[in-house]
Amino acid sequence: MDFTSSARAADLTERVGRFIEERILPIEAQYHRDVAALRENKGDPWVPLPLLAELRAEARKAGLWNLFLPAAHAGDYAARFGTDGGAGLTNTDYAPIAELTGRSFLAPHVFNCNAPDSGNMEVLLQYGNQAQRDRWLDPLLDGRIRSAFGMTEPEVASSDATNMAATAVLDGDEVVLNGRKWWTTGIGHPDCAVILFMGLTFPDADKHRRHTTALVPVDTPGVTVERMLPAMGRYDEPFGHGEVSFTNVRVPATSIVLGPGRAFEIAQGRLGPGRVHHCMRLIGLAENALEAACRRGLDRTAFGRPIARLGGNRERIAKARIAIDAARLLVLNAAWKLDTVGAMGALSEISQIKAHVPTMAQEVIDFAMQIHGGAGLSDDLPLSAAWSTARAIRLADGPDEVHLDLVGRLELAKHAQQAAR
Repeated sequence: MDFTSSARAADLTERVGRFIEERILPIEAQYHRDVAALRENKGDPWVPLPLLAELRAEARKAGLWNLFLPAAHAGDYAARFGTDGGAGLTNTDYAPIAELTGRSFLAPHVFNCNAPDSGNMEVLLQYGNQAQRDRWLDPLLDGRIRSAFGMTEPEVASSDATNMAATAVLDGDEVVLNGRKWWTTGIGHPDCAVILFMGLTFPDADKHRRHTTALVPVDTPGVTVERMLPAMGRYDEPFGHGEVSFTNVRVPATSIVLGPGRAFEIAQGRLGPGRVHHCMRLIGLAENALEAACRRGLDRTAFGRPIARLGGNRERIAKARIAIDAARLLVLNAAWKLDTVGAMGALSEISQIKAHVPTMAQEVIDFAMQIHGGAGLSDDLPLSAAWSTARAIRLADGPDEVHLDLVGRLELAKHAQQAAR
């Protein structure tokens, strides 16, 4: 296996890192303070501040735009929509870029590489027809609209996606949608224009052929954002996570992606690269936290000694360093496997990183919070928000337990096959 970045990817990684250091990080804290001030003074924190649009325009002009586009499917989209070099990247090449963007809450959006938009764009790129791409993919890649993904439901255990009760019923040349979704990320953005809705179509079919994915314009009659949901006290403006009801929502059957009953096929293709992106961003988040812990440990003195030399903190720093480096190699291995054998051949590796990396990041960030004392709990530092992010991702895209169970089943299956020979 070879994790070496191509020359083009190495150049893009260096430029992304420089852009983040020079243009995003110096203003990020003030950006979040300005959003908080809007919230406290009864302003509208859901309207993105102009500074965000300015940074996005700069990034696009520099060719640092839509870098998530996969090498296998980018086609001419990378050239038309601003990616320097005019081509997509392999998962292995994109991984270090995703890690760098994870060091900033704003960076993924600045480069038009944020979830769920990147995953939704990959769905349209890989599975959408030309009409669907023209209507939705082009403006998403152009940064003119945003999107959301409606899968998780409040009334069922959504860790088992076959439990989904929302329906997508075929009715002539239309599909009728009913149900309630929540944790629909991105729905709070004022530019959110389309929801990828996953619903039950064939209740008696094989469990992986029952569901359908449809493209639903947000302004379709019957679509109602019931409320925005705070995740551990944070609304994540201007994107947010919402509870959305669908009441007799009618969209043309041409809105169905790939075909009726093929939602799970789409989800498998969407979630593999997306989990690599999530995990590499978390590694960047953990790196930030460890750097902050080291600076704090060297700068602050207690009981006549630097904090770094008290209470076993040097050992904790060493263990955090080892944990981050080990997790990075695990993710790069999954990315390489995706590139070489595809999502179905990398099922175990993808689930391994999804179960391991968020917990690793949460533990490293927790240590950084501890070494900062009371400041680590406050919003004066980004640590509590980082911890909440890592904690949430232990549930997003499948909880830890589901991924661990899959890894275990695949491992046991290997030994069962050997025993049967």
